[in-house]
Amino acid sequence: MLMTPDAWNLLAQAPAPTLPETVGLFDIMQKGGLLMWPIYMCSFIAMAVFFERIVYFHRTYLSVGEFLAGIKNLLKREQYREALERCDDGNGLPVALVVQTAIAHRHLPPDQLREIVREIGQLQVPRLEANLSILATIASITPLLGLLGTVYGMVETFIHISTSTAGALPVAEIASGVWMALVTTGAALALSIPSFVAYNYLVSRANSMIQDMERAGIETIHALLEPPARDIIQMPPQESTRIARNKPA
Repeated sequence: MLMTPDAWNLLAQAPAPTLPETVGLFDIMQKGGLLMWPIYMCSFIAMAVFFERIVYFHRTYLSVGEFLAGIKNLLKREQYREALERCDDGNGLPVALVVQTAIAHRHLPPDQLREIVREIGQLQVPRLEANLSILATIASITPLLGLLGTVYGMVETFIHISTSTAGALPVAEIASGVWMALVTTGAALALSIPSFVAYNYLVSRANSMIQDMERAGIETIHALLEPPARDIIQMPPQESTRIARNKPA
């Protein structure tokens, strides 16, 4: 269908559509309403817990294989004081504390020694898992906060619609409730997903250190129960007498 010259003139005289103004992230967050404040608070707490645990695991890291190799060499030579001093150099690290406890109670029977080492290892577990429950709680409740914001935004929208006396409700009043619903849901999911990932990562780090403590306790007990190595191996008297008799003149 061809347009007439008058139609082209009317189209040319029509005002150009106005482009929407750029909306920044801060402006979008403000449209989330009061429920954004608990989401903000949860985000700050989650970041604080994550970085605190990262620093703690970095400070308590210990090369278990190298550490145990040096300890076992000292125990084979019955150099218990040197082994305890090397454990003291660990500054109270969980693995070093388990090894130190085993060496300090080396005179006990094997069953009691294993029980003491197991107990000291269990006492270190709460230190490794400290504050992880806070991160798990944040990862669980933030989607519920987003859902609450969605419900609250929809309720506010329908309240505006039901109380409107005019025939048509302004779009801005409808958009405010929709903004609240979308922004709170998006912010809650943006916080919940990384919080859940961070929680699983920190749990894996804690489990790895617990396994290192168990390995350290088992290997230290085995080294303590083994007979010490002697630098000079003496020949039994009967064997030396037999060799002397068979020696040619």
